Amino acid sequence: KMNSSNRCRFYFVDEAGDPVLFGKRGQVIINTEGCSRFFILGILDCSQPGALTNELNNLRQNLLADPYFKKVPSMQPEAGKTYFAFHAKDDIPEVRHEVFSMLRKADVKFLAVVRRKERVLEYVRQRNMSDPLYRYNPNELYDYMVRVLFKNLLHKEEYYEITFAKRGNQDRTEALRASLIHAQRRFAEKWGKVVNSEINIFAKSPTESAGLQAVDYFLWSLQRLYERHEERYLEYLWPNYRLVHDLDDTREAKYGIYYDKKKPLTLAALNDFSPGI
Repeated sequence: KMNSSNRCRFYFVDEAGDPVLFGKRGQVIINTEGCSRFFILGILDCSQPGALTNELNNLRQNLLADPYFKKVPSMQPEAGKTYFAFHAKDDIPEVRHEVFSMLRKADVKFLAVVRRKERVLEYVRQRNMSDPLYRYNPNELYDYMVRVLFKNLLHKEEYYEITFAKRGNQDRTEALRASLIHAQRRFAEKWGKVVNSEINIFAKSPTESAGLQAVDYFLWSLQRLYERHEERYLEYLWPNYRLVHDLDDTREAKYGIYYDKKKPLTLAALNDFSPGI
């Protein structure tokens, strides 16, 4: 088992938007109220999760103790929101600014894959034409994106602790494990390497995991760019972004576009590409 000499890496995984394409009666619900146009899966790569937990917990306690925030509804215990955990969508702007400032200085890196749901719908329709019995399941898209996101991330260390944000009531640990092992095997085959890293998976809620609270903020900043064309949050956190893989922007290659330090993701870069934007 792990001791201090073993090398361990910690990943935290969550999503923005959702992988749902159809309503209860089979109607397409993309672009309707409450349904995202994009599905984004993100990973926070954090070398010191204990330090991140301390920083976020201390920040939250300080903000809750500040009289300025005394009457803010989302910061009352009965609201079940900021009082217990940071969540970019629920936090008021002043709180959000504090969290963003802290994350920008934190020793973390963020990676994400992005899909346009209109493109996923095209795929589903083509598949239905060749196989009338095929039925789209949102978990299929989620698991596929897990494999894409982790394809180069599971070979360097001896141990990996991967915390996924809980999704609904179903236990999907084994399906996620299968996707991760698939990604690990593909890497080993592609590069002719032997990979024996051990993978441990946890499913938690953000209140149980500071890493999930942090990854939520990175996802929110990315989602604001894609869904609302708001650039400032992403721009502010960009030094902590390692990679964004836009799978459906196939202008340059069929596998999509990689945004990184050399090729930053900006609104201008996206606006050049019209489908789904």
